[in-house]
Amino acid sequence: MTLSLPVIGWLYTILCAGALALGSWLVVGIHFHGEEARQHLAGRVVDDAILFGIWLMGLAGGIGVLLEKTWSGPLLELFCWVLIVLASLSALTRFRAAAPPRAALGVSLALFVVPVLALCAATIYSLRAAAPS
Repeated sequence: MTLSLPVIGWLYTILCAGALALGSWLVVGIHFHGEEARQHLAGRVVDDAILFGIWLMGLAGGIGVLLEKTWSGPLLELFCWVLIVLASLSALTRFRAAAPPRAALGVSLALFVVPVLALCAATIYSLRAAAPS
């Protein structure tokens, strides 16, 4: 069973727009939090710009799916692959950096990462099934 393309389009459009809005709000909030916070933010400007670019890629892919553009399927699939890698590496890094016992952290990370991976896998499968062959 595959997800319908309008559901995929709306889901990624809303999620990515929300992530961009939240990220923008956090950056602005940190910017007005003091000089030390601004210096820390300036040190992470490249990382933040890359993350904003990734979320913009997902937003463009979601909107493209809604508008039935031919480029949107590969773009959204690329976004999903990037999200799979980033979520997995982030969870693994956080898990390895924590001091033992890590069982509770492992469960909380799994409760976040597994649904993200499942949604991305279902999206990739659905996009490939809907692609003209």
